[in-house]
Amino acid sequence: MTAYPLLIVTAVAAEADAFRAHLDPDRAVVEAVGVGPAAAAAGTARLLATGHYRSVLSAGIAGGFPGRAPVGSLVIATRSIAADLGAESPDGFLPIEELGFGSSVLDADPTLVKALGTALPEAIPGEILTLATVTGTAETADRLATRFPLAAAEAMEGYGVAVAASGAGLPFAELRAVSNPVGPRDRAAWRLADAFAALRAATPALNALP
Repeated sequence: MTAYPLLIVTAVAAEADAFRAHLDPDRAVVEAVGVGPAAAAAGTARLLATGHYRSVLSAGIAGGFPGRAPVGSLVIATRSIAADLGAESPDGFLPIEELGFGSSVLDADPTLVKALGTALPEAIPGEILTLATVTGTAETADRLATRFPLAAAEAMEGYGVAVAASGAGLPFAELRAVSNPVGPRDRAAWRLADAFAALRAATPALNALP
């Protein structure tokens, strides 16, 4: 029996296209499901309900925390964290765990993380934050870096994809290429071409994932 393929989930078509030309269709398929954690969770759940896959990878571009993941680098998630899932309080942000409503953290599958790390030795392991609102100020960047000292990058979909994969009982991982530093929003400083080149270069490793 032919093994089921890896499902690679991206937010937008440009990210999917960076992978598609070099993917072995018998080993991996890639689909764009939309921007943000809600679209990511719903789109991934739909794909998992209508197809058969062996594991799920959230992939695309991201912001990298300065001093942790430079522009152009790859980041492999050890955990995907919904960094803005919780409540405000006079004493600061309260994660959903402190409210007693569940968990904002999902661990990546250790077998997939190890395989990615072996195939992409230059990639940086670390937590990847999922936010519905991309960071655009130094104040927010500093606050997130302090709350999450192991965070290497932030994106908008990983936790949503992880929730859908977990619900389907499938292994999950997240891979990001850094296009810009987390901090003040400056589109002129984004290096999208470098990030997409890093995604394309990583494709052979994805074909070989378990």
